[in-house]
Amino acid sequence: MPIFNFCELITACLIIHIHLSWSLPEIIKIGGLFDVTDQIKGAGKQETAFRYAVERINYNKDILPNSRLSAQIEKIAPRDSFHASKRVCHLLKSGVAALFGPESGTTSSHVQSICDALEIPHIETRWDPLHRREGYSINLYPSPQQISQAYLSVIKEFGWKSFTILYEDSAGLMRLQDLLKTPTDSDIKIVVKQLNSNDENKEILREVKQSGEIHIVLDCSHLRIHTLLKEAQAVGMMTAYHNYLITNLDLHLVDLEDFKYGGTNITSFRLVDPNNPIVQGVVRNWMLGEKRFPGRHFPENMLIKTETALMYDAVHLFAKALDELDKSQVITTKPLSCRGMETWQHGNSLVNYMKLIEMEGLTGKIKFDSKGLRTDFELEIVELKKDGLQKVGSWHDQYGIQFARNFTETYSEIVESLQNKTLVVTTIRSPPYSMYRESPERLVGNEAFEGYAIDLISEIAKILKFNYTFKWVDDGAYGYKNKETGEWNGLMGELLSQPPVADLAVSDLTITSERNEYIDFTLPFMKLGISILYQAPRKTPPAVFSFLDPFSPTVWLYVGGAYALISLTLFVIARFTPMEWVLLDPCDQAMERDEIEQELYVNQCLWWAWAAIMWMGCEVAPKAMSTRMVAGTWYLFTLVMVSTYTANLAASLTAETMVSPINSAKDLVEQTDIKYGCLGGGSTSRFFQNSDSLTYSMIWNYMSSHPDVFTKSNPEGIQRVVSASGGYAFFMESSSIEYHIERNCNLAKVGGELDQKSYGIGLRKNSPYTDQLNSAILQLQENGVLHKLKTKWWKQRGAKNCEAMRNAPKSAKPLTLANVSGAFVVLIVGMFASTTVAFIEFLWTTRKIFTTKNSDKLSQLKNEALCNFGRKGLKQNLGTLSMGKKRRKSSISSVENHRLAIKKPVRNVFRIIKIRRWNSSH
Repeated sequence: MPIFNFCELITACLIIHIHLSWSLPEIIKIGGLFDVTDQIKGAGKQETAFRYAVERINYNKDILPNSRLSAQIEKIAPRDSFHASKRVCHLLKSGVAALFGPESGTTSSHVQSICDALEIPHIETRWDPLHRREGYSINLYPSPQQISQAYLSVIKEFGWKSFTILYEDSAGLMRLQDLLKTPTDSDIKIVVKQLNSNDENKEILREVKQSGEIHIVLDCSHLRIHTLLKEAQAVGMMTAYHNYLITNLDLHLVDLEDFKYGGTNITSFRLVDPNNPIVQGVVRNWMLGEKRFPGRHFPENMLIKTETALMYDAVHLFAKALDELDKSQVITTKPLSCRGMETWQHGNSLVNYMKLIEMEGLTGKIKFDSKGLRTDFELEIVELKKDGLQKVGSWHDQYGIQFARNFTETYSEIVESLQNKTLVVTTIRSPPYSMYRESPERLVGNEAFEGYAIDLISEIAKILKFNYTFKWVDDGAYGYKNKETGEWNGLMGELLSQPPVADLAVSDLTITSERNEYIDFTLPFMKLGISILYQAPRKTPPAVFSFLDPFSPTVWLYVGGAYALISLTLFVIARFTPMEWVLLDPCDQAMERDEIEQELYVNQCLWWAWAAIMWMGCEVAPKAMSTRMVAGTWYLFTLVMVSTYTANLAASLTAETMVSPINSAKDLVEQTDIKYGCLGGGSTSRFFQNSDSLTYSMIWNYMSSHPDVFTKSNPEGIQRVVSASGGYAFFMESSSIEYHIERNCNLAKVGGELDQKSYGIGLRKNSPYTDQLNSAILQLQENGVLHKLKTKWWKQRGAKNCEAMRNAPKSAKPLTLANVSGAFVVLIVGMFASTTVAFIEFLWTTRKIFTTKNSDKLSQLKNEALCNFGRKGLKQNLGTLSMGKKRRKSSISSVENHRLAIKKPVRNVFRIIKIRRWNSSH
């Protein structure tokens, strides 16, 4: 047991001895190269960060527990490469393990070449436009390509179609190289201007303002940002419509108090979050530590610069890599000569370990790729709010851009910024949208305006809680682009002018694709189309044969046919049925024969049918059931037809027949007496000009060849329609036509709508208020406010009862066959029924033929039927057939004997009656 313990003791001692022999030197020197201007521009913060990081590592002992770092600091001039080389060689002779800095790119290249030759790690924290990471150099600052890609991502996310770059020096152009390449990949327009070296850039900013550009990319030192923004404010470029993207990562160091409440959109990136508790703790310890040294004064609200934080992270990265390397090999440091050939044997391994290390620092995650470029890092996107700079999103070199705010938050922010802001609203005199308020007193300001559009803005302002000021458009135009100069006039021109004249344009302003390229429109508050304004239809004098109007020609033709057919049917049935045949008058000596007759001749049937139509009596009347059925059917038919005719005739005589020479756009093209035109230079004229329809193209060809048909305003066109008395038609929006025809009963809307269009509120391009106004319009639409406003200004205020006049009874439409087909059906059915009854009557009366012994009964029946249509409606009386048989002594078998036998008894009867009458008289 004692022997075993002694062996363990010997082994432990050997391990401790070997470990101590492999451990790092107790003192490890690292060199820091700082510009002499660091004391002036940065209050020595780069040097302070370097010194504090060394002290922090030596104090915590979490890294390099058995060694201490020793900061060897050298001050060099920014552009003195010779002096910088001497100071680097001096540090190398002292045996430093790494060199940090400098900030100047000119001297940094010389330092890097020396470090590469002697295999000494060179660690930088500056923005390097070339960013060549070769050999033994590492830079914690993100590469220019990565930063430029972040700027491009934000611009694409914002949807900028054009922007102006204001840069300080050539390094800025290199920093924005990806932005400068965008025009080759897209339709983005870029203007590049270099700032003056002094602080007088107002002329440059005025040029940008005159160009109408509202998107600015500003690349300069953080020390100049406040001055440049103040100059932009002085020339009117710090409005709610202007957007600034500041490329400097140290915007949090700039005093932005003067710009918090202007509504200007200022966006930037940052690598260090000054509100991070870890960052604030580090800065607080710096201040406490520096107060121990006399002559160094730091403000209580000290903010950390990006390169300062990178320097702090760089020292920790070096220490951590050295600590990891110490676990795998024995590391020693030694003095090196710039003129010698000897190198540091551990330099290459140490650089490789730094590339492999992943750690969290003040600037976020620190990680490098195989080329020594920083990767897998995140840039915070910040915007200026009333409470200062606030994070609104982030950009990752691998995952791209991502905004933390949602639409609701963005909407709330803009609504809040819109509250109590006064917007200038331009409008044009166009009843009922915008008009002078009639008053016996002189009105000024918003009180002098009234109309649908005025009330619309008032309702929107109640929702969004902003103030507004109305103004009349200077030239009285809606907006037309001059193809030669490219400038807009009217409402469009006032939205696009520089400096801006108005924030909003509201009236009957049509949303078109051409206008939408230059300004923004809200959601439509009214939908409509182009229609024709023309003189109201005139009364026509009654025609000579207007009494025929109740029935259509087809019905009259059918009534005439029914009249002829019913007369003929009555005649045929009367001849066919035996019930209509009567004995001749025995008192008439001329007719003293044994014959019977019927009264319904063709002329009498025609007269009877006509008397029934006229509702008057007639000397002849049907006697048989079949003929009376025909008569009853005809009476019912005439009752229906005459009643219908009388009612429709009354409507035709009392109503007015209104006639218009045109009923559509096609009618205008096909005639030459009526001129037609529209507002010159407006959306209506462009509709005809760009239309592919043959009719609309012909309309445009006519109007373009007759310039006198164009008007300068809608009221001029309306007046021209009134004064022309039917000689002029005017194309305009249907909603305006509806308004004017309610106030002038001599005007009317002709035809339907030729197209579909909408009215919207115009705003300046990329206005921050578009979404808020859209939301307000949707609320007004859902609540029925838009409908109430239209009813108020179209139907109530100043409207006459023209609609009632137009809805007065028009001339009654002639009744067609479909309207009276039932009466004809009843007539036809009645005719068939009466014909059937007549046939039954005939068979019943001639039944005696079938009781005789004559074998040719069919021929006898045929002859009897033909006798009904004999001469002058006379025939022998078949009813005396049995009497003749009794009085005659011989039977008569043939039809001729039968007719001879029937004559004598009839004559005897007449003679007896005549003798008795004579005796009684004498």
